[in-house]
Amino acid sequence: MVRENEIRDKEVAVAPPQATDAGLAFIGTIRTPWTSRLACPRQGRADGPICRIELFAPWDQALDGIERFERLEVLYWLHQSRRDLVRQSPANNGETRGTFALRTPVRPNPIGTSIATLVAREGPVLLVRGLDCLDETPLLDIKPDRTLFKPIAPPQPGDFETG
Repeated sequence: MVRENEIRDKEVAVAPPQATDAGLAFIGTIRTPWTSRLACPRQGRADGPICRIELFAPWDQALDGIERFERLEVLYWLHQSRRDLVRQSPANNGETRGTFALRTPVRPNPIGTSIATLVAREGPVLLVRGLDCLDETPLLDIKPDRTLFKPIAPPQPGDFETG
């Protein structure tokens, strides 16, 4: 079983660099049934439990028109994740991989992302399925799933560059 904050055989931890303010502002809170990383799913499921994304004022105004999209990309701050491992052993078998080759929550900047299915909007609250984060996870951003989104703005030259 995975334990919180353990260092497994052959994993490598480093001293993280001094934090600098990137200007991030949490725009809401995510409510899920999971209060422990040991019980939280590793990946969200489209048939998973309904979770709540609660936006803070004044950001709730930014939800106008969101109902047109069945899937949303949700970005959040994995506030209980360690940030110092550069090599990890996800199978706990002594074989390691670099953190950037894994979808682990243990990252230098623990930004999580899920494609969530929009179930309903109730004012400043979105009801969704498909999240994989702990209750009270800070919300960073919400975007329409890029596979469903068609740009509204006029095209620009870079839109047509290939090769």
